[in-house]
Amino acid sequence: MRSGHAGTPVVDVHAHALPLPLLRELARRGLADLSRCAERVLLLDPEVCGLAPGSPIPFAPEQHDMRRRLAAMDAMGVDHQAVSAPPFVFGSESGDARLVLEVTRLANDALAEFAAASGGRLSALATVPVGHPGAVPELARCLDELGMAGATIGTFGGGRELDDPANEDLWRELAARRCFTLLHPSRVSDRDRLAGYHLVQLLGYPMETALATARLIFGGVLDRHDLVLCLAHGGGCVPAVGGRLDLGWRRKAVARVTGRPPADYLRRLRYDTAVFDPAALGRLVEDVTAAHVLLGTDAPFDLADDDPLGTVRALGVDAGREAAILGGNAVRLLGVPGLPAARDGRAGPSAPLPTTAEGQPS
Repeated sequence: MRSGHAGTPVVDVHAHALPLPLLRELARRGLADLSRCAERVLLLDPEVCGLAPGSPIPFAPEQHDMRRRLAAMDAMGVDHQAVSAPPFVFGSESGDARLVLEVTRLANDALAEFAAASGGRLSALATVPVGHPGAVPELARCLDELGMAGATIGTFGGGRELDDPANEDLWRELAARRCFTLLHPSRVSDRDRLAGYHLVQLLGYPMETALATARLIFGGVLDRHDLVLCLAHGGGCVPAVGGRLDLGWRRKAVARVTGRPPADYLRRLRYDTAVFDPAALGRLVEDVTAAHVLLGTDAPFDLADDDPLGTVRALGVDAGREAAILGGNAVRLLGVPGLPAARDGRAGPSAPLPTTAEGQPS
């Protein structure tokens, strides 16, 4: 067992996949250009990806090639991944509700099929279109019919912030089901100022997560609903501004809209380990406790943690807390059948998977 403690598998809760059946259907509809896939580049319609026309999206073969994906997991020491679609297919900034729901359904169908072909190494997180009236039915379909293990949501959708009343039924459903939910940044507030130096991802995404989380707090969503919410990238900027949010709550009447200071809510949330700084990760674990931190890599994008076990072990915490971060917390929250029964360092059977010439399971 890779965790080396109490037989707990190593589980990555923040990893992405873009199966080829999804991309081929988007291409058929004129929403994707696959001509540069050999260069590891994908082009998507701005209505789908929210990027400027022609923006190249990194497209590693591990996004769709099962053999290569499992080999990469083995190289990282990961037994199991809860895979989600990346935010480039969320349609977070699209004004076309029909398009967003259609792409979301296609993505969820393809992701469920991809995970099912992994021999138990992958489980799927459903993309839920926040801000749209179809969010709750799609969540129910994914959990009840497709057997997905949880959900992932963007930070904006349908022209609405997360604390908009349009999302109230979704929060109620997620809380009632105790559904593990990964909150992933899916847009930025000022693309023009972030246009250079890859700052949309490097800086804009962490800022977006902090903004969305603050709205969940001040908007009362976390008072009304007990969500199993995990913030990608270690919460982005929000752990660093908790004190400032508290100061505003104490001194500004307009921000005194919750029963407790914001940092109290931050300690109730979960966070992944993808912060890429051992000192920052150590402070996060100290602030929210190991019980609220889960392994996350952001694989297979180029801005991923390719040594997640080393990242966690560098914290120097005791064996129990290390095992909780590496997989124990995820096993408890995801509830994937058979997940704890890892053998030979992997969470599922190691029999070869038949594949097509493109590396897809047949």
